[in-house]
Amino acid sequence: MPKWLRKSFVVMISILTFGLVTPSQAFLYDHSNAEKSPKRDIIETPTNNKAEIKNLSSISEDDGNISKDDFIRQMLHEAEIQSFTKFGSKIKPVIENEFSEVILPNIEKAIQTVASQYPEEQLAYLTVSESPKGGNSEKIFHIKNELTNDDIIRFHVRKDHPPQQGYWFNFHYHTHHDQFQAHHELGTIYWDKNTPPKWMS
Repeated sequence: MPKWLRKSFVVMISILTFGLVTPSQAFLYDHSNAEKSPKRDIIETPTNNKAEIKNLSSISEDDGNISKDDFIRQMLHEAEIQSFTKFGSKIKPVIENEFSEVILPNIEKAIQTVASQYPEEQLAYLTVSESPKGGNSEKIFHIKNELTNDDIIRFHVRKDHPPQQGYWFNFHYHTHHDQFQAHHELGTIYWDKNTPPKWMS
């Protein structure tokens, strides 16, 4: 049985039974010893050695894992694509440079925070779940856990119109930690005194 399938099976049993039924210790022991490799030994041995930690982050597709750095790069690439799609042909040319310089680095920090909360073997299950929404919707994209089908973090943009200050795009995100209630600011970009076009127009 492939390692990724065995891992998925163990995780699924744990989720479905909420810990009431666990794989037998003999099953886990036999399979962990039978297929151990030097890489696997490094993962299971706690270490403070920075060189060994670096090796851990480079283990990827062979085990079905993705390194934290690769995960962050992949999600950041998706963030840029989804954001520019949402802006559409009318808004994108006006704000894309400022978005790339001001907002995108803050999105990267938020994604780094998400990555730090999960072991590398679970990062492969975190995927972009939402395509951007047009009109006046705030949604840019969400990152969800495929195993539970729950959103982890939601990236949004809101059009603000403070009195006599013109229109601003307020970029922010929400997390599952408080049921997506709090706004975590990513930054704002000024549009104009005129009403901005609808998203994706």
